[in-house]
Amino acid sequence: MLRQYLLPTLNNNEYMVLPESIGWYWDEPEHQVDRKVGTLNNFSIHFIVSGTGYIEIDGKQFTLKRGDAFLYFPMQEQRYYSSHQDPWNIRWVHFYGSVLHPFLSEKGFYRHSLWNIQHMKPLEKAHEQLLLEAEKNSFLYLSRLSTLTYTFLMEFLTNVVPRTSDRKQELDNRIQGLLPMMQSKACEPFELDYWAEQAGVSTYYFCRLFKRDTQMTPMEFITLCRLQLSKQLLLDHKEMTIKEIALKAGYPSISYFNKRFLKHEGMTPTNYRELYPFKSQK
Repeated sequence: MLRQYLLPTLNNNEYMVLPESIGWYWDEPEHQVDRKVGTLNNFSIHFIVSGTGYIEIDGKQFTLKRGDAFLYFPMQEQRYYSSHQDPWNIRWVHFYGSVLHPFLSEKGFYRHSLWNIQHMKPLEKAHEQLLLEAEKNSFLYLSRLSTLTYTFLMEFLTNVVPRTSDRKQELDNRIQGLLPMMQSKACEPFELDYWAEQAGVSTYYFCRLFKRDTQMTPMEFITLCRLQLSKQLLLDHKEMTIKEIALKAGYPSISYFNKRFLKHEGMTPTNYRELYPFKSQK
């Protein structure tokens, strides 16, 4: 079965991203796409909800299951198809925008075609909202259509990791699994050896894995967690001094705390607190 909506391509527009088509195939064992190089001048994201399918890249076939996804840049060769025995349930969006190529390339998305989705529900929800908007209003409300396309794109970009070998995927999962614990202990003295041991790798490899998975170093992640807590304390506990908050956030040195806060927030803790004279509402 097919649920699909096609939209006109607007060459001159003011939006970062717009969809060309949004769709959903299920129970279609004959679903197959074979596009030569230079055929399609837009980006596309496909993700598998259930069932089985295949994609061919440089002559090699890859099996796709729930949670797998693939991203095509414009003009790329495309060959993918459903399993006959276990037809896939696959959703997709074709989209375009003048700034997308540098935007996605800068984030490293040109390096891989195959991805693994960490959390399916937010992406499915974003896709459904975009499809419903297109079906209901077509391109009558471009700002809404662009916003929903951008939401879908960002759900994808922030929720996928490159599909790798089982060993690499296992290590990626270990890093992802440690993040909540690292956040909860961020205000304690940071010990790299301890966290590398929790992941079961050397400190050097832990830093490499962490950087690959989060686009930041372990210490940068800890710093963000500490600053997040300090900002909440600044607003919710006006009775606490800056020194007390610095200690609570894991900074014995108030001068170093001020330095880190200023670098990340563009103002001192005192200035930040003065921006919000009333206690934040929970």
